Amino acid sequence: MSVKKIITRFAPSPTGFLHIGGARTALFNYYFAKSLNGEFHLRIEDTDKIRSTKEATNAIIEGLNWLEIQHDGEIIFQSANEEHHIKAAHKLLESQFAYKCYSTKEELETLRTKALKTGKSFRSPYRNKKLELNKPYTIRFRVPDGNTQIEDLVQGSINWDNTNFDDFVLLRADGTPTYMLAVVVDDHDMNITHVVRGDDHLINAGRQAMVYEALGWTIPTWAHLSLIHGPDGKKLSKRHGALSVQEYRDMGYLPSGLKNYLLKLGWSHGDDELYFDEQSITKVFSMKGVNSAPARLDFDKMDYINGQHIMRENDETLLSLLTTVIKSKNEYKLNGALTKRLLDAMPSLKSRSKNIIDLADQAEYLLLSRPLHFTENNKKTFRKNGALDHLSALTFKLKCLEGPEWNNDNIQQVIESYLEAKNIGFGKLGQPVRVALTGGKPSPDLSLVLNYLGKSEALLRLQDTIDTYKDLNEE
Repeated sequence: MSVKKIITRFAPSPTGFLHIGGARTALFNYYFAKSLNGEFHLRIEDTDKIRSTKEATNAIIEGLNWLEIQHDGEIIFQSANEEHHIKAAHKLLESQFAYKCYSTKEELETLRTKALKTGKSFRSPYRNKKLELNKPYTIRFRVPDGNTQIEDLVQGSINWDNTNFDDFVLLRADGTPTYMLAVVVDDHDMNITHVVRGDDHLINAGRQAMVYEALGWTIPTWAHLSLIHGPDGKKLSKRHGALSVQEYRDMGYLPSGLKNYLLKLGWSHGDDELYFDEQSITKVFSMKGVNSAPARLDFDKMDYINGQHIMRENDETLLSLLTTVIKSKNEYKLNGALTKRLLDAMPSLKSRSKNIIDLADQAEYLLLSRPLHFTENNKKTFRKNGALDHLSALTFKLKCLEGPEWNNDNIQQVIESYLEAKNIGFGKLGQPVRVALTGGKPSPDLSLVLNYLGKSEALLRLQDTIDTYKDLNEE
């Protein structure tokens, strides 16, 4: 007996950017399908001709591409399937699962107000009338008596009393299909086996299940994901910070890091493991690990996970991302020597960075042009008792390291030997040397700073400071 291939889809409306909630839905669909050797498709639901834009479509595709979510086959545009939508509506009309409603906009408002006051669902006065009037009409679904039940992979068994459902519109008065009809027809035509989406669509599953049954089509398996909430437990909004995938990209997150974090929002592998790469996610992802409780954004955890991905990322890849950020700031001109300095220092830089913007901040000390500029606070460091004497003496000892001797271990040995010989603590030497080399910019261990700057650049920076401040008096 052959096993039916799993086919999922991500179906965004092109009315704005790719929201991180939508991105998470796409990821769950993608990895669920891939983990079972299935297919993942992209459908753009562009039937709202007023709000749908090409720019939004491009933004969605760009966001998915950046996240490296690759869909199977061609992109499906819902508007291209309008003929099938209309055909399905008329099939429902012919089988009496739908009817023509001739109520005007004003009449509908009155009827809805009345239904609301009585606590009943909307039922059109044309529901049980077989009339052919020469006036505009919508085609409405005739909600049947009884109950509608679905089995959801995340939410469990859900049962609705059909009296809670309005007779919803399938075709508008202008002949265009509504979302409620189009999504059913498209999922059927695309052979979608599993509909994985946000639980704000859970009530729609009840309506759509009735349409599937009326058309005699197999109902797909449902999986409705909890929505993402802000750290305060409230519905995610602009007040919580960045909302679009592109914003997180511009904030310096890696696609692998953001993917990993979004997948961990509401999904677990049965343990506390946080780091997953592409191969391991595909291997272990399952809908069984999806939690039905709302997921809260945790920016500290997001930073931690992204930092783990930066630690494991290829140095050349990080260099490319880093140079893009540096060039965008237009503060430093990169050349071959500076680029090599950045690459050599990458193991240290990435160990101290949560994102690419952090990486650029950590790298700044490597890019400074001589002579370095110091703040008034920096200058106070050189006025402390013996600071410049220690600076001069250490510079002299460092000059003795020749060629390959200039490395982290040897530099560290020179520093430790000097401290021991002078019987002083590291602070008296380390602070003025660090400021002279970095201008007070973020930096790693002093021996690493000297090593990554290279002998020539490091000694010149030290000598610049000695020459400039040698006449300072002790405070």
